[in-house]
Amino acid sequence: MSHSDAVISAATFTSQTADASFRLRSAVCGDEAAVQALVFGVLRSYGLSPDPELTDADLADLEAAYALQGGRFTVLEAAFGGAGQNGWQIIGTVGLLPLPGHPAVGELRKMYLHPDWRGRGLGKRLLERALADAPELGFQEIVLETASVLAEAVALYRRYGFEPLDVLPGHAPAARCDMVLGRKV
Repeated sequence: MSHSDAVISAATFTSQTADASFRLRSAVCGDEAAVQALVFGVLRSYGLSPDPELTDADLADLEAAYALQGGRFTVLEAAFGGAGQNGWQIIGTVGLLPLPGHPAVGELRKMYLHPDWRGRGLGKRLLERALADAPELGFQEIVLETASVLAEAVALYRRYGFEPLDVLPGHAPAARCDMVLGRKV
């Protein structure tokens, strides 16, 4: 799917403020640099270290890491414009991947929202998109790893029924993560 096709088929919604519009779409080739900048910036803002060689290697080629593995990577964009410029900027992300060895279990990955856009229900939109995508991808359960320092995200996950798990089946946790949560789809 080309970028223009993704734009045409993107779900569009308007925030609570009349001056901004947002859209969710599947990531396309070429989104990697913006996604990495967002994810790495959010991690650093919480004192967490990006790991582009291991934990975050999936961000180098989103299509290969997600779509070609039976998953989906979604970006949230905000419209911007002014002085003759109109366009979209990636402000949020969320991914779903089949857990290795457990095809009915989806791992929710890389759910991040730019700090300037928090408090508008956009994190909720990202999570709701992932929960809606999960059954389409064949997942009966969703699991995730997170860091307790990401308190806003942890609270959101808990509001949506995610409960603590001991470990992800057959999966070593990322070094920066100290929590595992899961729920049925």
